[in-house]
Amino acid sequence: MNKKIKKILLKKNKSKIVSLTSYSKNIAKILDKYVDIVLVGDSMANVLYGHKNTHQINLDSIIQHTKSVKMGIKKSLLVVDMPKGSYNNIKSAEKNAKHIINITKCEAIKIESNKKNYKIIKLLVKKNIPVMGHIGFTPQFKKKFKIQGQTKIQAYKLLNEAKLIEKAGAFSIVLECLSPESAKLITNNLKIPTIGIGSSSYCDGQILVTDDMLGISGFYPKFVKKYTNLNRIIEKAIKKYTRDVKLQKFPKKKNFLNGSKLR
Repeated sequence: MNKKIKKILLKKNKSKIVSLTSYSKNIAKILDKYVDIVLVGDSMANVLYGHKNTHQINLDSIIQHTKSVKMGIKKSLLVVDMPKGSYNNIKSAEKNAKHIINITKCEAIKIESNKKNYKIIKLLVKKNIPVMGHIGFTPQFKKKFKIQGQTKIQAYKLLNEAKLIEKAGAFSIVLECLSPESAKLITNNLKIPTIGIGSSSYCDGQILVTDDMLGISGFYPKFVKKYTNLNRIIEKAIKKYTRDVKLQKFPKKKNFLNGSKLR
């Protein structure tokens, strides 16, 4: 087993797992200093490409962004989302997962549960492809957003789903938008770590879309804490640049490149 994955497993019930998304080397390089897991998420469909959901992103786009992210990572575990349609059956799942790992050199892939693809997870793990699971609100399969596991029956159904994913061999599982009670129930009954997004502090770790928490995505649901507002900072810098160009304050002589001397 990969050493980085072993470290993640050892954090269960001991210390919180910190995870964020990245789509580029520059952001990944910063994240790598602080987080345990960097996820190249299919959320790039919304964040970078302006799509209404995550369905529009394809395998090639995920791979290109992951290659960039990989260049900025040394210590963190690099996990990549399998895009919608890339793991519809066992054959395509194995082919596409191997393709992602071979080209990007990432350490694991993430698969959203549709309550039917446990065999796919099991096969990939058997082929030495580490898998992170994902239950609750799964954007690739559920159109309408709502909190998951709000009743006792729903909570235990989610627990059963999580246990089947664990049994299939996943090393961790994302819990998206679960009720606190459901998140706690699942976390306490799994041996593998749970990583929450909008699923309370009961999870073994947390993940957010980096662009959301930095205030540049325009998407700020209740579960996102905006740690800064980069929109304002960026706009302020651009305004200053625009003013300097118009007033001929930029570029100045110190900004000139030394070229050949004219005779």
